[in-house]
Amino acid sequence: MIDENKQINNTSQQLGEPTEVKQAMKSDSPAQINFNESGSEVTEQVAAQTNISGDTAVNSENSVAATEKTEVERAALAELTQQIESVKTQLEERSTQYMRIAADFENYRKRTSKEKEDLELQVKRNTILELLPIVDNFERARSHLKPQSDAEMTMHKSYQGVYKQLVDSLKRLGVSPMRPEGQEFNPNLHEAVMREPTDEHPEGTVLEELVRGYYLGDRVLRHAMVKVAAPKEDTPFAPEDQSSSASS
Repeated sequence: MIDENKQINNTSQQLGEPTEVKQAMKSDSPAQINFNESGSEVTEQVAAQTNISGDTAVNSENSVAATEKTEVERAALAELTQQIESVKTQLEERSTQYMRIAADFENYRKRTSKEKEDLELQVKRNTILELLPIVDNFERARSHLKPQSDAEMTMHKSYQGVYKQLVDSLKRLGVSPMRPEGQEFNPNLHEAVMREPTDEHPEGTVLEELVRGYYLGDRVLRHAMVKVAAPKEDTPFAPEDQSSSASS
């Protein structure tokens, strides 16, 4: 029997199998069965520890991956926020530039419109000023000519019709005559060319319009040449002593 056990052990060692396993296979003793059960429990504990270690490693990897993902998301959010702020700043700058350009254009439009109106008014003014001497000549002719015959009356009516047509055309252009007689002299409207001493009117009163003045709209087109009242000079009296010496 001893020789058989030795032979079995030698055979087991040659095959690489544990001696305990072969002995357990040959022996039915309770000690050997307990040993096998203890080995199984150790194996299960080692497997359980291995599983726990594996789960811990997986959880750690997942935590690291989640942290990295959060950091990436934060970086992307910060970049997007910066881009939004940059776009807002550019939008405000463009809005300010647009408002400035719109204001400049409105000022330019008003300025050019005012310049255009002033230019048109100046051209109209210069044209009408060239026509006023003709109106003056018509008025002088009307005041000096006294038609006697029918032919003279016919001629008089003819040029009066032309005069009326010219005056109506000037009225349509906004020209209106001044009526300064009896008014106080105004250097902005009148030009004093004569002074007449009188005590019938206050000093500075316009007595007569020598050359008619005109308005163009609400502006002076031509000043009126007028005669102005001046204070009447009193006759000086000689002293009594001089008169008495002269009589002696």
